[in-house]
Amino acid sequence: MQKAPLVVIGFNGNALDALETLQSSFEIVAWLDDNPALHGRRVENAPILPMSDIAAFPDAQVVCMIGSERSYPHRHDIVARLGLPDTRFATIVDPAARVSRLCLLGHGAVVFPGVVITSNAVIGNHVMLLPQTVVHHDAVVGDYSLLGSGVVVAGSVKVGRACYIGSGSTIRNGLAIGDGSLVGMAANVLRDVAPGSVVAGNPARLLRRV
Repeated sequence: MQKAPLVVIGFNGNALDALETLQSSFEIVAWLDDNPALHGRRVENAPILPMSDIAAFPDAQVVCMIGSERSYPHRHDIVARLGLPDTRFATIVDPAARVSRLCLLGHGAVVFPGVVITSNAVIGNHVMLLPQTVVHHDAVVGDYSLLGSGVVVAGSVKVGRACYIGSGSTIRNGLAIGDGSLVGMAANVLRDVAPGSVVAGNPARLLRRV
């Protein structure tokens, strides 16, 4: 059975880590990245092209893999630049992830291998959940947020829009992480995080405002 075509936004570490996840359901037909040093290369028989070439692939679904501790605040703008309707964005779940039938996954969400999402969790649009992350019951992860590897989000936590949750961090049940916040690697979050905050440590403490 022929797989549906997929255009990947961003040729970066996230995209390479997710390569087999993306290929589990799709055929990658192009990588779009505005780094001119990459243009002209082919990876897995697909060219690396400028993002402005998105119009050349009208029948392909799209996924945005851009997101790091530096670029996470810009994920919304990157997606918006494409000018595509929500239905063009693929929701991709690795076969080795465990996703409850009672959770909700948004457009453009990518769920890496080993991820566990339990009952009534809500994963927003363009969210990335990296390997071995666990999102417990009734938790919400807001649009454009990225959760690193091995993150534990306890029950009823609310992670806001466009947040970055560093690998190995844990968030206690019932807390709220405000929009645009960054939680450092291996942080242990025991209290609410105000919007636009950078926190780190065990227990997590405010380092600065974004």
